[in-house]
Amino acid sequence: MIEMKVAGIALDAGTRSPIVLLKDTTDRRALPIYIGQDQAKAIINALERQSPPRPLTHDLMVNIMSAWDMALDRVIVHSLQDNTFYAVLTVRQGDEKKDIDARPSDAIALAIRTGTPIWVMEEVIADASIPVDQDADEAERKAFRDFVSNLRPEDFIERGRKIN
Repeated sequence: MIEMKVAGIALDAGTRSPIVLLKDTTDRRALPIYIGQDQAKAIINALERQSPPRPLTHDLMVNIMSAWDMALDRVIVHSLQDNTFYAVLTVRQGDEKKDIDARPSDAIALAIRTGTPIWVMEEVIADASIPVDQDADEAERKAFRDFVSNLRPEDFIERGRKIN
């Protein structure tokens, strides 16, 4: 799993649909997730630390969890199926933990409000992320190619002996 942070909300140029953009902690990969208008507003409100006069849905969820001594341990975006992302909330109450199915947009809105880490499975990153720092990606690929091109059969034998 890779920890991600919310980079912000963007609009798709063609459809004008909101997208929540997650970035890894090294700013090398970004994961765009299309969301609804209401979810975009909820995430923006959380990012801007706006407090409504009355609790909205995500604020209510945080209040309920707090009242029942529950904590949101982490959010995991765990799969992508038919262009739909899936997430779970890992909620803890005392020693008991439960994974609860959630839309990624709702999970992200709750994570921002509670300061909870957002994790994304590596398979999802591989399937749906976009490169942010192409120069760093190319430098990494070049370093790997250089490493591989300088390998000798003896290198594997020497390593094998060290492991045993």
